[in-house]
Parts: sequence; C-alpha cells; structure tokens
Amino acid sequence: MTAPEETTFADLGKVLVIIPTYNEAENVERIVSRVRAAVPEVHVLVADDNSPDGTGDIADKLAATDDHVQVMHRKGKEGLGAAYLAGFRWGIDHGYSVLVEMDADGSHQPEELHRLLTALRGADLVQGSRWVPGGKVVNWPKSRLLISRGGSFYSRMMLGVPIKDVTGGYRAFRKETLLGIGMDEVASAGYCFQVDLAWRTVKAGFKVVEVPITFIEREFGASKMSRNILVEALFRVTGWGINSRIQKLTGKTGR
Repeated sequence: MTAPEETTFADLGKVLVIIPTYNEAENVERIVSRVRAAVPEVHVLVADDNSPDGTGDIADKLAATDDHVQVMHRKGKEGLGAAYLAGFRWGIDHGYSVLVEMDADGSHQPEELHRLLTALRGADLVQGSRWVPGGKVVNWPKSRLLISRGGSFYSRMMLGVPIKDVTGGYRAFRKETLLGIGMDEVASAGYCFQVDLAWRTVKAGFKVVEVPITFIEREFGASKMSRNILVEALFRVTGWGINSRIQKLTGKTGR
C-alpha cells in the first residue's frame, strides 16, 4: 500500500501514535518503520509491558536513532486498556494534541493513518471502521468475523452507540476528547476497553466520525484474544446497558 503524497497535519498540533506491545519482537520494528514512512511528522510511543521476548530492547534501539520514537517501559502485562491509558496520559503530559491507537501486529495499516487524521479536522474522535462501506477484513475465519460483528452489534444495541465498528481499535482522539470523557475512571482493560471509550465519547456529546479501513490479520506472533477477554466484554457491556436503562427510568445520572 502506498502512502499519500500529502502528509502535513500541522494544523492538528503534535500527533502521537501509541503502539502497545507484549511479545511483538517480530513486528515492532516493522510497524514503527511503516508509521514513520506513512506520515513522517508524527511521533510514536511504544508502550511495552516488559515483554520477555526482547520487544522493549528492540524499541529502545529504534528510539536511539530516531527522535520521533519514544519507549515507555511498563512493569508487566496489565492489558491493552491500561497500556493505552498510560500512553494517553504520557502524550497529554508531553504536549501532544492528537493521540492515535494502533496495534503492533500490522492489522492496522499505517498507510491509512492519513485518512483518520484528515477526518479528525472535522471530528473529536475518528474511528477506523471495518463495517462501513469501503471497510473490510482480510484473512479472518468466519467465526472471528461473527464474533467481531456480533460484538459491535450487541454493544450498539445495549448502549445506544451509533458507531458501526464500536469494538475497533484503530482510532484518533483529540486531547480535549480524552480529557472530557473521564479517562481516569476507565477500568476496563481488554476487548471492551474500546467500547467503553466510544460510549463515553458519545455520551459526552463529542463528534465521532467513522472512516473505512482494511484490517489485515497478523502475519507474525500470537493473537492476544482469549475467551476470558470476550467474557469480560460481554458481562461489562451487559451491565453498563442495564444500569443505563435503570438510570433513565429512575431519572438518575451517572455511569
């Protein structure tokens, strides 16, 4: 995939792409290089959860030769959500105006980052979407497709979130959006972390725009998806939806 010729987004302010890693030694150099080539002005933060395979060391070597690359070494594996939240806080503290979520395994195409940043000029959150016209998934079995599409549909119905790909993890936030949604109150760590952030964004009245992306299943390394992550998501989304309906009936507000 060829990067676009026009990659200037200075009007958005400083952009930070956060890439959480755990045992991504086969992928981290490749994905960071692709981000830097696709949109050279953006900065990258690799948030490594003390990977035993040496991912953090590889990231340190990248940072040593590129001042647009930083590394956050975390104590251990605490989940995707915790890594992103730590990255958001780091980015906001260091003066970044746009915070982007991107997987380390190459499933999110860095060459499509310009689409998200372009759309952010008219939005508060841009969701890279597999389920809008033009979006697609490559190399997924039908069972995985069913789980993902079913999860998005169930979350939309339970929470009233008008986002087609509410579980998707390729996103660009404005700093003000993250500061306005109670980011420090987010407790979900796994699959439902993305649902949580999207729901908070919609409830806070921020504008969400979806742009089509091509999601490609990883070529190297092992997927972090597990049954426990899916069960956590199901229970949390169900609980949020029930509580929200009770609050509407009783006239109360809150989570």
